Amino acid sequence: MDPNKSNVSESLDDIIFKTRNKEYGAYFLRKNYSKFLTKAAVYGIGACLLLIGGAWGFQKFIAPNLEKEQIDVVDIDLSALNEDLEEEEPPPPPPPPEEEPPPPPPEVKQVQFLPPEPKADEEVVIEEPPPTIEEVEKAVISNKDVEGDDVTDVFTPPPPPPPAVTKPAGLGKPKEEEIFTAVEQQPEFPGGTSEMYKYIGNNIKYPAAAQRANVSGRVFVKFVVEKDGSIGKIDVLKGIGFGCDEEAIRVIKSMPKWNPGRQNGKNVRVWFTMPVFYQLE
Repeated sequence: MDPNKSNVSESLDDIIFKTRNKEYGAYFLRKNYSKFLTKAAVYGIGACLLLIGGAWGFQKFIAPNLEKEQIDVVDIDLSALNEDLEEEEPPPPPPPPEEEPPPPPPEVKQVQFLPPEPKADEEVVIEEPPPTIEEVEKAVISNKDVEGDDVTDVFTPPPPPPPAVTKPAGLGKPKEEEIFTAVEQQPEFPGGTSEMYKYIGNNIKYPAAAQRANVSGRVFVKFVVEKDGSIGKIDVLKGIGFGCDEEAIRVIKSMPKWNPGRQNGKNVRVWFTMPVFYQLE
């Protein structure tokens, strides 16, 4: 067989994929590309002709029939109805009800009183006018008039009032000692922080209500470490409820005495904040 003839019959795709795997998709696509392109062109031209023919048939046969169908429009004269509505005027509103006069005020009990009139046979006593202010300033008040020397100073000044007592001595409320938030030496649980959380873990009890509700989280507690190391006032800053807050307060109150905080070489009261963890296993 002539090798030149075999080369002429081979296509470009056969030459490219001669030493390659022809089962790969690229060889199949290149081999059948012209067939797919021809089919796509035929389908596209057929779809365009179908659309053009459908539009032409609608315009030729269906549209003229639709134009022939006319809708009868009925004109209604509403002028007579408007005139009847204008003639019928709305009736005037009823007059407002007459206001009844207020009832007369109740009569007040009265007693007749007239000044006594002197009788014809009685003597009329003429009363003397009272002394003037100048006469009173120069004399002593008495039940009768007595001639004598004028008095220069009739009234004696009253004694000065005693000083007002604003606060009883020795009965004031003692001033509460200051509670520090930061001191030179912070209070500490015996053995340190690890021992403190170990004590809480051994003594705290998970509330049954929290277990049933599957509640977990952290309760932030703020309490006072007194001068002697005992636990004083306790406040819950942020709780989770279901009895967890109360249980945290109970465990903190049961703690042994701490090493108290110190400021300027003296034991002082200090605020301490810590979280109590609740975690279901």
